[in-house]
Amino acid sequence: MADMFDYLAWRGDLPFSQVPPGPADALIFSALSYISLDGIVPQTPHEWVRLENAALEFLADPKALEKVRVDQDLELLAAAATTTRFRNVGISFYQDVFIPEEDTQFSAVTFYLDDGSAFLTFRGTDNTLVGWKEDFNMTFLESIPAQRLARKYTADFAAASRAPLYLNGHSKGGNLAIYAAAKSEPTVQKRIQWIYNHDGPGFMEHILTDPGYLAIVPKIRTYVPQSSVFGMLLDREEPHTIIKSRLFGLMQHDPYSWEVIGPGFVVVDALSPDSRFLDRTFKTWLAGMTTAERNAFFDSVFELLMIEDTSRPRDIFRPQNLRSYFQNLKSDEGVRNIIASELASLIRSAMSAQKQNDTQEEA
Repeated sequence: MADMFDYLAWRGDLPFSQVPPGPADALIFSALSYISLDGIVPQTPHEWVRLENAALEFLADPKALEKVRVDQDLELLAAAATTTRFRNVGISFYQDVFIPEEDTQFSAVTFYLDDGSAFLTFRGTDNTLVGWKEDFNMTFLESIPAQRLARKYTADFAAASRAPLYLNGHSKGGNLAIYAAAKSEPTVQKRIQWIYNHDGPGFMEHILTDPGYLAIVPKIRTYVPQSSVFGMLLDREEPHTIIKSRLFGLMQHDPYSWEVIGPGFVVVDALSPDSRFLDRTFKTWLAGMTTAERNAFFDSVFELLMIEDTSRPRDIFRPQNLRSYFQNLKSDEGVRNIIASELASLIRSAMSAQKQNDTQEEA
């Protein structure tokens, strides 16, 4: 069961100028984008630092573990910095925006390769409730702040550099990469080689029919694990490749669990029954809600969750916070009714999806 680390050991001795970037390289860049590089990587596209030097400085920081999403991010950075393929990659144009009152969580970084191309990589959802709320806002807003920032980031970089472009990201980052490409000027779209979407959600109908999106569909490479949940949210026009993960259920969203073979991934034939069930459930549930109802529901849920001692998803389940939620529900009839009504609708959608699954299995 090879993974990104095995790929580095296998392909790490060959520079990008000799072997062009592929899906496994893109996933590595997606994972590295979760690392907080503020103060190490320049914030403009005109300056850059070598990945090897950035790694040395970051890993020497005694608080390095506090600046990564998972411990494996540190291991990946250290491993990549020792390879011929990655050590000389230039890192540039680091951006990190977090505005809780505007439901905004955005971060991006650009990797300059020795073949002359540039990987514009967008960070996925971080470990904050603000980041999670922004994800759910995709289901009822024309665009979210992170998407608009991704569009500007791409336009600014394209104006500053003539390099061939790759757009890339994991989770929400994959959605941002596609959105930024779709909203780019035709001259910029022509410079885009590929757009890599690693288990990122889809879009609402107004994006799927947008001429800019339809123009870049042939350049999108979307990968989802066999039990994908996040990557199957909303809709898409581009095809997706189903790949194998060594984990189960929701945990398959973890890119470190994806099985790598050669320069790509181990491919499987179909999504798991659980993934298809959840996909039908959520699509049926969302289709039964108006835009205003989606807005009211998610606003109510996060208004309930975002109490003083809760800033990260893991904080939700602290006993004292659970008590606060129940007390708030008792005292706010409006919020209670909105949440109860839509959860009942979700249960009905799940029952309908299960019936469809059962019918297909019998057939």
